[in-house]
Amino acid sequence: MSEPDKFEDDLLYALTRTGEGFRPDRADQPGMVAGGYQRGRRRWRRRSAAAVVGGAAALALVGTGAVYLTGNGSTSGGTATVAAASTGAGTALTPASAGAGTPTPTPTPTPTAAAVVTGDEVLSTFKALLPKGGITDASGRGTDDPELKGTYVGAKLVFDDGAGKSLLMVGVQKHRPGQSQDRSCPELKPGQLDACSVTTLADGSKLYLSEGYEYPDHRATTKEWMASLTGPDGREINLSEWNSPQEKGAPDSRPNPPLTLDQLKAVVTDRSWDRIAAAVKPDGVDYAAMSTGVSLQDRQAILSDLLPAGVTATKVDGNEVVMNVQLAQGGATGSLVVRVQKLSAQSEDKAKATSGGATTLPGGGQLRLYGPGTPSPGGAPMADVVRDDLLVQVGEPPTGKPLLSLDQLKAIATSPAWKPKK
Repeated sequence: MSEPDKFEDDLLYALTRTGEGFRPDRADQPGMVAGGYQRGRRRWRRRSAAAVVGGAAALALVGTGAVYLTGNGSTSGGTATVAAASTGAGTALTPASAGAGTPTPTPTPTPTAAAVVTGDEVLSTFKALLPKGGITDASGRGTDDPELKGTYVGAKLVFDDGAGKSLLMVGVQKHRPGQSQDRSCPELKPGQLDACSVTTLADGSKLYLSEGYEYPDHRATTKEWMASLTGPDGREINLSEWNSPQEKGAPDSRPNPPLTLDQLKAVVTDRSWDRIAAAVKPDGVDYAAMSTGVSLQDRQAILSDLLPAGVTATKVDGNEVVMNVQLAQGGATGSLVVRVQKLSAQSEDKAKATSGGATTLPGGGQLRLYGPGTPSPGGAPMADVVRDDLLVQVGEPPTGKPLLSLDQLKAIATSPAWKPKK
């Protein structure tokens, strides 16, 4: 798919999702939150193990607040920092007591990023942080993995402390500023999560701990206990363990996973992850590199001047590239998505974006309209302008009655006001 086609598809997706971006959280659905989180974590593991999706396609998440799942850890010199694992029932940590009993790591300067961290290095670091026990079926993936392109590293192994085999998996990702997702605990109810907590550590890192199940509906009795650390530098370290040698499809080998929540915390907060986290590349889209240099506030002011008489913007959010807007005109409401993005003059992006039925504007630039007679793939009315290496796309979601006409969208998109300030 060409880059301009991606632009169109991404915007159309954003158009259809704009309303969701303004939808409030449902605090009365803790079961849905808990189940969705567990399913999301499994999707994260499968996606990370195969490939990390990047590029323009990730912009489809704009307006929904959705981002990838991905923390902080002094070099231990290979010395294990986890106490001997419990072979009993484990500690059911409650939100009030979560994180207690383990010293908070002292912040240290972030090390210089290594050029490459191999899967063997990731695995070796992970092993050194575990208590005594047998390890089998171990593997790791590093920044040199061609599928992952340096945006994810991880390791998995089967651990046996003498009380039964347990699958353990750890992964490290890094998010750009503003693209991480805060974790929260649902209201604890029987059968969902047995324990859950979110705490803020001394260095500003957020630590999520939970004792849950592989299947929220309990169609199998396999348990999954987790620790997830998100750090100020964008890192996220996720660690999961099961009371089975497999994530699913195998009988339980022990009543509970081997490591307590305090032990899981000790692993993800250990400073030996610093070098590895520094070597991981940020995932997601670098919106700052695609920005025109015009702030969201400035773009909101430009749009306010361009809206037709009687139409007002009642709510605006977005990032350096895409702006989501709620509109009102009298008793009618609508939504608008505006995308203002730099195109690289050295690549084929600009040439491709100006082809395919575009018309030349009197003052220069290329215009494409999607509406009656020229439907867009998602059925959304949209005006698309490329002028002086700048892409401007303005459209309404293809749901409900449009508040603005195609001519009005064209007038907004073709305005010379969309340009960086001198």
